[in-house]
Amino acid sequence: MKTLLLQQQTQVKQIKQEHEDEDVCASISHSWTSTVFPHIHKWRKQYGPTFLYSTGSIQWLLVTDVEMVKEILLNTSFNLGKPSYLSRDMGPLLGQGIVSSSGLIWSHQRKIIAPELYLDKVKAMVDRVIYSTNILIRSWESRIERDGVVSEIKVDEDLRSLSADIIARVSFGSNYVEGKEIFTKLRDLIKLLSKIYVGIPGFRYLPNKSNRQIWRLEKEINSNISKLVKQRQEEGHEQDLLQMILEGAKNCEGSDGFFSNSISQDRFIIDNCKTIFFAGHDTTAITSSWCLMLLAKYQDWQDRARAEVLEVCGNGNPDASILRTMKTLTMVIQETLRLYPPAVFITRTSFQDINLKGIKVPKGINMQIPIAILQQDIDIWGPDAHEFNPERFANGVLGACKIPQAYMPFGIGSRVCPGQHLSMIELKVFLSLILSKFRVSLSSSYCHSPAFRLLIEPGHGVVLNMTRI
Repeated sequence: MKTLLLQQQTQVKQIKQEHEDEDVCASISHSWTSTVFPHIHKWRKQYGPTFLYSTGSIQWLLVTDVEMVKEILLNTSFNLGKPSYLSRDMGPLLGQGIVSSSGLIWSHQRKIIAPELYLDKVKAMVDRVIYSTNILIRSWESRIERDGVVSEIKVDEDLRSLSADIIARVSFGSNYVEGKEIFTKLRDLIKLLSKIYVGIPGFRYLPNKSNRQIWRLEKEINSNISKLVKQRQEEGHEQDLLQMILEGAKNCEGSDGFFSNSISQDRFIIDNCKTIFFAGHDTTAITSSWCLMLLAKYQDWQDRARAEVLEVCGNGNPDASILRTMKTLTMVIQETLRLYPPAVFITRTSFQDINLKGIKVPKGINMQIPIAILQQDIDIWGPDAHEFNPERFANGVLGACKIPQAYMPFGIGSRVCPGQHLSMIELKVFLSLILSKFRVSLSSSYCHSPAFRLLIEPGHGVVLNMTRI
């Protein structure tokens, strides 16, 4: 078995190397999955929509059969959960938070966190998003004024800073400065974790340079969050996500022995603070980058979205009720998330022997659902599946494709991302304000090269020519 695993890993590397020499910057193609995950495309043609492969010590059942995908994701029992490598190999980032936990630990955490991110509560956060976005707008306006009529701007780091600022304000309120310092360290941790070899037994214990950096950052981040929690407990109540986590932890204390038997209260607080950053910061920042790239590429859609924004907002800021009426902008965001979903895979593991569409799946098998491959499947989305066409969402997700469950940028079922409403509000506010102030086009130096680094992001960044309106 060890020889077989090594052979498969070698085969994956060989298949990827065959595609590395392709001129990815020659043109903008949205069918990027064939170059980023060529091994999946090759094996899917060879073995069909469902097949078994391995990475390191982890065995994967890759599933692109949509009916089987629905069975997996709509399953509400605790027989399916998250793979153990998420809390093991990604432990410094995710721990046993809501993204990586399973069973009762996950269920308790979701009951605490999800209600605080329902749409009615997220609406109250719009002003904080506007405040942070306007700071970025002023910095871009100053740069254009300094450079002349047009300024070439690589937007990625600015958008990460914006998203970090928003999440810090939403999560930590008046303590957002300390929150941003924590997020800076978390960003460094994510970069290090994106380079580790998931599934290699014992790799995380090796005292090499990257592991020592990971251990140091984890210790500093956990310590900083603990200090922030202590400070909040001394200062009193605020309306933010940190307060929600603290109150949820307090309310759960002694409930069914949750904290004594499953996870410590301190661990719950620390892990979910880190999870909120990872799930709500990088994903939204990367999607903002892809949205701007696509609007810069497709000027007709940029014009349509801007016309809508100016019609409903004029020169003012949007509020929650106005955001709900922005149909064109919503379609643009939905199509961006279809072509470039930040999360690449949805994963599950079987805690008991189960049967999926007639296939017996033994206990301990990990299932992997490739989001982008399903969201660009011609049989599901039609012949223009690899094209940017927001109009397909004119009648919502139900009218966009043959099988609505094949659209899953936030997941589907009981484990759907609880932060999806906040993410959509962030994206709508950001894009509406940017479109009302600037016209964007792609710089000649832009190189289209989607890259997998825990998430799918622009490999060389998004470089735009930006002018004021």
